[in-house]
Amino acid sequence: MKKIWFCAIPFDKNLVTLALESGVDALVAEEKDVEAITSLGRVEVFTPAQLDVVTLAGKADEEQAAEFMRLGKIVILAQGWEIIPVENLLAQGSNLILEVESLDRAKLAAGILERGVDTVLVRPEAAGDLKAIVAELKLSQGTLTLDTATVTAVENVGLGHRVCVDTLSVLKKGQGMLVGNSSAFTFLVHAETESNPYVAARPFRVNAGAVHAYAVMPGDKTAYLEEVTSGREVLIVSASGSTSLAVVGRAKVEVRPMLLIRAKVGDIEGAVFLQNAETIRVVRPGGEPVSVVSLKVGDEILCRLDEKGRHFGMRIKEEIVEG
Repeated sequence: MKKIWFCAIPFDKNLVTLALESGVDALVAEEKDVEAITSLGRVEVFTPAQLDVVTLAGKADEEQAAEFMRLGKIVILAQGWEIIPVENLLAQGSNLILEVESLDRAKLAAGILERGVDTVLVRPEAAGDLKAIVAELKLSQGTLTLDTATVTAVENVGLGHRVCVDTLSVLKKGQGMLVGNSSAFTFLVHAETESNPYVAARPFRVNAGAVHAYAVMPGDKTAYLEEVTSGREVLIVSASGSTSLAVVGRAKVEVRPMLLIRAKVGDIEGAVFLQNAETIRVVRPGGEPVSVVSLKVGDEILCRLDEKGRHFGMRIKEEIVEG
């Protein structure tokens, strides 16, 4: 995940409050202002004396920045940097920070050499873009390709332990988590954003499935649902394939009646166990949630195909059969 710092020089209480509320990782401020900032919120504050700021005006400046990086110093490239020198420096290390003065420059900094810098320093003139920069660099996790699967079976299978993942976020229609019996075939399980005459919507919740199921997680990893606990980040996926992060507030494991849902994409079949209740939904190709209790053989739903093979949630190359 990218880190976002905010430049609080000169000190402005309103801008500092905005930065803290936006979720920045650190601020840069004059020594005399550190106490005032830390009284507003728990946050790391760096002073100019702790940093090496380099303005890239020529090759000598690039070489100086590279030398600072070799010495393990935190190097900040002042606004006005260009892509080629940054590429050269990124090839030599990762302790490099780019000043950015707009959302567009922040996106550019985050994508150079397809990985970008780990940290951007947002200047005060970009304060109006700060929330958008945080959302783009910290919450967005790119886009996944989703597949249209055809339901082949919906069966009652008795009782099982299922996991409700309650997040710190209010999710929207079309969003949920990718869950399945196999990491190679997961189902988009919808958040409880929809209300009905009997139960109010709980848009923070994904009733995600049985304890043994794989959930697609941030960083191209998976986890068993039983391993999802408070404070952990989970991957939220929308029907369009866009992804974001959410922090788990709690995970509730309870015994409930379960359904086995099977689906196919071409000749590839996958399965998932979900609670047998009207509030549990999967997602149609157009993004419309559909309750598992009304799901029928032949219905089309959104799933994701991936390569088989995971070890402690990490992708591996291995011959593996999952049923």
